[in-house]
Amino acid sequence: MTRAEAADLPDDGAPKTPDRLRRRASRQLSQLTARSDRLINEGLARVDARKWHYAVLASLQDFGPGSQAALSGRTGIYRSDMVGVLNELAERDLVERAPDPDDRRRNIITISDRGRRHLRRLDKVLDDLHDELLEPLSPAERDQFVQLLTRLLDHHTRNS
Repeated sequence: MTRAEAADLPDDGAPKTPDRLRRRASRQLSQLTARSDRLINEGLARVDARKWHYAVLASLQDFGPGSQAALSGRTGIYRSDMVGVLNELAERDLVERAPDPDDRRRNIITISDRGRRHLRRLDKVLDDLHDELLEPLSPAERDQFVQLLTRLLDHHTRNS
């Protein structure tokens, strides 16, 4: 139990967070996000990976090769940070860089065969971590939860 989780419980084990805070979706999402990030980051670190590695490999697998700018847009990774992520992936032979035939100043990034195998391994790791995160929910509730989160995010992404 983390210090924050322990601070949320009195000696008798009952939640001591005021109900008005527990009823705020924004606070609940924020608290869950912090716990989710910690769980995912620690779990991926155990297999020498980071969430940005997964995001880039998944984007390349699902949408095909792309420029650094395209990958930045697909994954939400800042362009300035993308170079570092791609360097890490290239050093491990998980992606390949090649000059864009239409613009020699730009590189096209492609997932390698080794990258595809690594992505399948990361899928399994993340499946297990998500099972741990969503453990209290039934399979149907998990699906519904993800659908609702997706709907909210899509709405707010369109309107921003």
